[in-house]
Amino acid sequence: MSSFFRVGLPWAISLGIVFYLGLELGSKSGDYPSLSENTYSPPNLANQEFPKENVSRTSPSDNNKKAVIHNDRDKEKKSVIYSPPLPPNLRRIMEDGSVLERMGAYMDALRNMDSNSLGEVVDAFEALPKGFGRHLEMKLLMRSWSAIDPAGALLYAKNSMSEKNERGFAMSEVIAGWTALDSDASIAWVKKYQSQNPESKELEDLMIGVVKGLAENDLETADNFFRTFPEGNAKWRASNFLVEEYTKLDTKDAIQWAEKFPESDEPARSIIFGQVADILAQKDLKGTATWVEDLPPGKASDQVLNNLLSKWTVDNPMEAAEWASQLKDIEKRGKAMKLLANMWSLRDPVATASWLNNFPPSLELDPVVGEFVNRISIKDPEGAVGWASSIVNKEQREKALGKALRAWGRKNPEGLRAWQEKNGLPAKEKKTE
Repeated sequence: MSSFFRVGLPWAISLGIVFYLGLELGSKSGDYPSLSENTYSPPNLANQEFPKENVSRTSPSDNNKKAVIHNDRDKEKKSVIYSPPLPPNLRRIMEDGSVLERMGAYMDALRNMDSNSLGEVVDAFEALPKGFGRHLEMKLLMRSWSAIDPAGALLYAKNSMSEKNERGFAMSEVIAGWTALDSDASIAWVKKYQSQNPESKELEDLMIGVVKGLAENDLETADNFFRTFPEGNAKWRASNFLVEEYTKLDTKDAIQWAEKFPESDEPARSIIFGQVADILAQKDLKGTATWVEDLPPGKASDQVLNNLLSKWTVDNPMEAAEWASQLKDIEKRGKAMKLLANMWSLRDPVATASWLNNFPPSLELDPVVGEFVNRISIKDPEGAVGWASSIVNKEQREKALGKALRAWGRKNPEGLRAWQEKNGLPAKEKKTE
């Protein structure tokens, strides 16, 4: 007993003081605007101070329970809500079960998640291996948690997730979930955070989360918010979510949205056009083709044309070839036929050659034939030489012929020499050592 008073009691008192000071100091630090205590609907957090350690999780060794500590903004008191330890069967499934077992157990835990069971669900998530393999489970957790307490979810993502490949994604999903439920509150909070932390690494992910959440319910508002973004990586990452939602509408609506991007900003316009065309071509080839026909020549038009033919040459190359060769605009027709020769010859060079044989040699066809020669030179250099010889423009013919002859010489030098002798062409002498 005397040893307890000499050693144990002072140690216990010291530990209590350290714990109290940790809570008090933690409540005064941090670089976030305020987030609230645990509630069942997202509160308006725009005008509150945000303690960095607002939410933390500890593992008391004496009772194996998990604690979630919340900041009480009204009474300025700390409350500790304990959840039961993770059930052994759930931990086993999450660590070692099949994908179906793991997702089933995890979904059961998410469905029943509230402030008291939060620690259990987070434990189930943490039982998973870190990295991209758990991104779906992470998204589900962040979305569910944002409906209960976006403050705690953001802090957990910031303090517990890997910065390399998890933190940004998790924080973006929290904001997206919060925005889908209460866009006014989430946008106000993000704007205040931006004003207080303009250089924050997390800002880009938070703004993308707003666009993602808005796009799920209100595309027009999402688009307006997106257009306030400064030029840079965040804007083009966020554009993916808008493209995804607008292309779920009909082709006309998606195209009208894309064409809002001004012609004066051609790089941005071509990126958006390409993204939209890539998805539209999957569900409406003819509608996308009509779009190409109506577009003025330029980088944006080229991007749409490329994505259209990438899909069309897989589905129906003969139909694509007929369309390309009948385009009225000469410049656009030449680009389309050249792209088609490039893509189709990789899949079926014989059918591509048959198609090209329908057209007499001409200056307009030269770039198309040259592209075909480039594609078949390695596998069929002899055939490539024949096609190269049909090119009308002397400079282009010599360039294509030289490439085909070099490929033939590497593959079959004896066959090349025989061809050269037959056609009265001098064979190049081998270099002597």
